[in-house]
Amino acid sequence: MATDKSSLVSDFLAFLNASPTAFHAVVSERDDWKLEAGKKYFFTRNYSTIVAFAIGKKYVAGNGFHIIGAHTDSPCLKLKPVSKVSKGGYLEVGVQTYGGGLWYTWFDRDLTVAGRVIVKEEKAGSVSYSHRLVRIEDPIMRIPTLAIHLDRNVNSEGFKPNTQTHLVPLLATAIKAELNKVPTEGGENDGGKKCIETSSKSKHHPLLMEIIASALSCKPEEISDFELQACDTQPSILAGAAKEFIFSGRLDNLCMSFCSLKALIDATSSPSDLEDESGVRMVALFDHEEVGSNSAQGAGSPVMIDAMSHITSCFSSDTKVLKKAIQKSLLVSADMAHALHPNFMDKHEENHQPKMHGGLVIKHNANQRYATNAVTSFVFREIAVKHNLPVQDFVVRNDMGCGSTIGPILASSVGIRTVDVGAPQLSMHSIREMCAADDVKHSYEHFKAFFREFTHLDAKLAVDV
Repeated sequence: MATDKSSLVSDFLAFLNASPTAFHAVVSERDDWKLEAGKKYFFTRNYSTIVAFAIGKKYVAGNGFHIIGAHTDSPCLKLKPVSKVSKGGYLEVGVQTYGGGLWYTWFDRDLTVAGRVIVKEEKAGSVSYSHRLVRIEDPIMRIPTLAIHLDRNVNSEGFKPNTQTHLVPLLATAIKAELNKVPTEGGENDGGKKCIETSSKSKHHPLLMEIIASALSCKPEEISDFELQACDTQPSILAGAAKEFIFSGRLDNLCMSFCSLKALIDATSSPSDLEDESGVRMVALFDHEEVGSNSAQGAGSPVMIDAMSHITSCFSSDTKVLKKAIQKSLLVSADMAHALHPNFMDKHEENHQPKMHGGLVIKHNANQRYATNAVTSFVFREIAVKHNLPVQDFVVRNDMGCGSTIGPILASSVGIRTVDVGAPQLSMHSIREMCAADDVKHSYEHFKAFFREFTHLDAKLAVDV
């Protein structure tokens, strides 16, 4: 059954608005390795990486995996371990830059914080620690720009903020924070003067801790640690005069994460969907792509190969079948692509100018910054042709540097055939990005067709025989 575009876009917008951080973009832990053919499973790592898979009814150990890999993280400002900053009568929040963001776009935005918190809980004399997600809905911070009267050359010389000294969100004035102090229990015993810890030893402003604790329905002193980031409060929307665009943060790469996971779900939703499937359909969404993928939950970790190995070993004790399975497998590395910008057309190679509404972009690079080759691009393009889906090509200009993806990392570490693709977008790595609603539909349909078609198409392809 085809998914209505408006319904798909509405689901995507809801997903974006519910996913301010990588922690909010994945589901809860499940670790069930008693696997059966015809069943579906998933597991998470660090609450920010997820691997979901469906095993074909006809699967036997040694058969291939058809995988879509993407990432859940985006460039952002993460709170420092000691975030308490006080200057000029203001309370500010110290942050670290994560990834290669367009940091000037974070100025004059209505910001809040979101992420995960470790909360201490005491029940019947026993102490435990829970992992909780938090998101403050109200805008509580802002990074104000300097007035042009105090920086007369900013328009001619450019806005070049220092990320250490200028990129510091303002939380409150010191006087208001002092007036709004919340007395702790037992305050009446000392004349009502006992308030939440405000000494120089405190790592974070008490006012910020109070706000977080209130959202979690706990006490500030019960917050043992957290991993929070600043995020924009403006919601993701369908926009443009013709309602053709999606304006949102984190499209890179939550768009590909959403489309791949929804495609897997819908390609395996009916019991009959896996009846003739002899392979394993998988989605792997990794954290830390924006900073190189070298972490326990990044694409540079053994998460994916461990999953493939574990699945294979559940059906055979022969360790050699995994190598056989890898040779029959294909990875679609899905990461957003650069659409042609009408005001900067010279930034694209003239024969490779991806357009909005033009469908998924196959990325090529002779120096292996992308892992696409003739075989893998053929497979992905052939699926598009069969389903009448648009597809485009991208090559970076020879006089410009080329970004990279998880594709080459996984292709080289696992030895799996790989094609790099992505939906076209503008304003990549801005706090507010944009893509075409049609391309969300195209991506979803292409990924769903890939899951359903790859096993049969690959059987007709004679390479390395």
